[in-house]
Amino acid sequence: MTPSIEGKTSSISGARPEPDVKKTRSKTLLITGAASGIGAATARLAAGRGHRVILADVNLAGARAVAEAIGDRAVATALDITSDEGWERVLGEAWARFGGLDVLVNNAAIVRTGRAEHVAIGDHQRTIDVNFMGPVKGMLKTLPRFKAQGGGHFVTVCSMTAFLPFPGLASCAAAKHALRAFHHALALEERHGPLAFTIVHPTSTETPMLEEEARSDEVNLAFASRSVTADFVADVVLTAMEKKAVEIFMPPERARTVRLLGTSPRSLRKWADNAEAIGAARLQARRAEGR
Repeated sequence: MTPSIEGKTSSISGARPEPDVKKTRSKTLLITGAASGIGAATARLAAGRGHRVILADVNLAGARAVAEAIGDRAVATALDITSDEGWERVLGEAWARFGGLDVLVNNAAIVRTGRAEHVAIGDHQRTIDVNFMGPVKGMLKTLPRFKAQGGGHFVTVCSMTAFLPFPGLASCAAAKHALRAFHHALALEERHGPLAFTIVHPTSTETPMLEEEARSDEVNLAFASRSVTADFVADVVLTAMEKKAVEIFMPPERARTVRLLGTSPRSLRKWADNAEAIGAARLQARRAEGR
């Protein structure tokens, strides 16, 4: 039997004070990858701001645990974002239970670390399937429903690696490059319609994915910049959603540099050695701290 969306009734834990509902229009958000990391943090913060959240994740037990901690503003569901049938089921349940959906937050992703030659072809393919095709399927399955209801908002949690081809994360960076291009292409196609499109590019963030990267000796660049918390990113994501921002970079002051660097292969090669050395030193310090 396929799991369905499940309601939760416990009180909100660790959330901001309840917002003034007279000033806040409650929205319904479907958040993928919500069992941990940025997805879970976004769900908690959204509920704290008065929104309803559907926590979707292939890890149903994890999504349930987060939903239970949030309380009656949250429901949980199992979702493999690479599954067409999974998307149809979850969206159907969202419309049946809530009468529609206001925001799709495409956040779920995986990481397979290592130099490209050391990563199995199947793992490269899996990364593309999850990190690119998964969000694409979600957007395309949700698109006709948003159009039929007369509005909707796509929020894509991408990455600064959408501009930088990272050593040790080659297929992950490739998927994020592709995801950014697809997101903006779809937004262009729908530019005269009622839909909103927002894409956010987090910097290095303390999540289970970063912990996995920290176990590798081939992804030093991931640690060249200081990491931020998942709660910090969640606040950026929700603020961008509320303002209907088109594209948000983290940190914003480095956006122009990163974008220019990403389009200059010669500059990338000159930059990489020093950046990897900085990242390696920070990674060793992180390990020495027991992280």
